[in-house]
Amino acid sequence: MHTIWKGSISFGLVNIPIKLHTATEDKDIKLRTLHKECHSPIKYEKICPVCEVEVKPEEIVRAYEYTKGKYVVLEEDELEKLKKENEERAVEIIDFVKMEQIDPIYFDKTYFMSPNEGATKAYSLLRKALSESSKVGLAKISIRSKEQMALIRVYENTLVMETIHFPDEVRKAGDVPNVPEESNVSEKELETAILLIDQLTTDFQPEKYTDEYRSALMELIESKRTGKEMVTPQAKETVSNVTDLMAALQASIDRTKPPKAPEKKKRTLTKVKKEA
Repeated sequence: MHTIWKGSISFGLVNIPIKLHTATEDKDIKLRTLHKECHSPIKYEKICPVCEVEVKPEEIVRAYEYTKGKYVVLEEDELEKLKKENEERAVEIIDFVKMEQIDPIYFDKTYFMSPNEGATKAYSLLRKALSESSKVGLAKISIRSKEQMALIRVYENTLVMETIHFPDEVRKAGDVPNVPEESNVSEKELETAILLIDQLTTDFQPEKYTDEYRSALMELIESKRTGKEMVTPQAKETVSNVTDLMAALQASIDRTKPPKAPEKKKRTLTKVKKEA
């Protein structure tokens, strides 16, 4: 597994040399853009709109636009110096917290952590301490010229670093338009919705979920590649046009009932006849 970063983690006087490895991978299918006439790949050139010439890599500088059309130019040696100063810092765990106190909206990228030379015992110590205490460590780290908050936790038998967003990077939920402030649902509607949730509740088994679009796209590509006749996938069942909230909830419950549910003597909900 490729190492993307080397450094060390410390908490108190304990220092653990570690390596980071990307824990997830993007499996999106990359499609190229071709010229329709000759099927040649399209090039994307960097053109200066004022000089109207192609700009070479050595002629490009980076800058920060502090107001519309005005920039502060940053030299490469200045950026490299900042990058080196930050990357050479040890990752210090500054706090320990309970995982459930961190909302998933903060999560960004996940990395596996492996011990570097001579760090096996310290690595095992932190792993066991986190497991026994049911806590995660909060730390700061600089990866690829970007300082980030991170949490350190145990996944199966491996330490994992989860980079998380800073609070000012998470937009305010109160700014989302058209969100109703008060609930106007009836008790009956709420009970029915909870019943539906109960019927659909199961244990999380990640292996049963697949990217259906990616699978269908690969089948299409393979079919065209081998010259086989294309087939039309079976149409997805359309949802009944039920406008009443209670009727929609009841219809959903009826659709999720097991084929042979045991009969129980209790008050039954009125069934809604589905539209054709």
